[in-house]
Amino acid sequence: MKVKFHLPDFTQHYAFNMVFAGMLKNLPQYFREGVEIASVYGTFPPAIWNGGRFQYGRCSKDFVKQVIKSFNDTGIPLRFTFTNPILEKKHLHDDFCNMIMHYADNGMNEVIVASPLLEDYIRKNYPNYKITSSTCKRITEPDRLSEELENDYHIVVLDYDLNNKFDILEKIPHKEKCEILVNACCNPECGLRSEHYRSIGAEQLAYAEHLKKSPDKDFDFSKVSKYKEYFNPAVHECRCMRRSIFEIKNLSTHITPDDIWEKYVPMGFCQFKIEGRTIELFNLIEHYMYYMIKPELRDEARLMLNCQLVRQGVIQTKF
Repeated sequence: MKVKFHLPDFTQHYAFNMVFAGMLKNLPQYFREGVEIASVYGTFPPAIWNGGRFQYGRCSKDFVKQVIKSFNDTGIPLRFTFTNPILEKKHLHDDFCNMIMHYADNGMNEVIVASPLLEDYIRKNYPNYKITSSTCKRITEPDRLSEELENDYHIVVLDYDLNNKFDILEKIPHKEKCEILVNACCNPECGLRSEHYRSIGAEQLAYAEHLKKSPDKDFDFSKVSKYKEYFNPAVHECRCMRRSIFEIKNLSTHITPDDIWEKYVPMGFCQFKIEGRTIELFNLIEHYMYYMIKPELRDEARLMLNCQLVRQGVIQTKF
């Protein structure tokens, strides 16, 4: 039995995920049955194709090459979150995004898409990539979901409003292609979610343009007139993404580790996503401990992981 986890971020959490992957390889006794790292997903800032979470920063070509090689050498694919929903044709030829696609074009890595425009471009120009259909599409109707699962996607990430709706989950086809987001931080049935995705996409575009024109100045999306239609203070100031694992447990969309092994896996689901690209490291550690480590060994595993993170310089300590 394989229980495949897709883990957040190969840039901000690059070193952490490399250490954690080593822990899975060298100390498998700490992990729940069948745990496998199926991919690490994210983006190299300031890629304008990125969506789902806004990310600051600027990655060099050497760093891009290093990260791709490090994860691929361990057998772990990278999966690019190229889910910006407001892309236009002019954005398809972006040098930085195409550089990333070129460097990772080895038949191992994957892309998550939401824009039909970008999806068509990638299928035509980078046919070696496995394509994932994003949860950003907000497909909640059972018939539409079944249609999406019949399309040529490696994986379809389900809208997490469907989590725990077993009357729907039991009937959908190709459960092996479904990826379930287990620790969604957004409010269930949030009416602003699609607007939030568009705002993030616009912010990513505005940020990349800002770096080209004024890299030494602070970036403030609220003052970018070009994208003012996408700026909504209620969306921009949303604090849901800062929720801890303990707060997320209270949401109706939450899926417990026991649910994964006792309900979802027996139903035929095997792909599970942990979100957390932009959360603090210690919060992310708790998510990993909660979902992938045996409950009775969490404290010991956490200590082992933290000690290794200190040795590797991921966590800095002063005495």
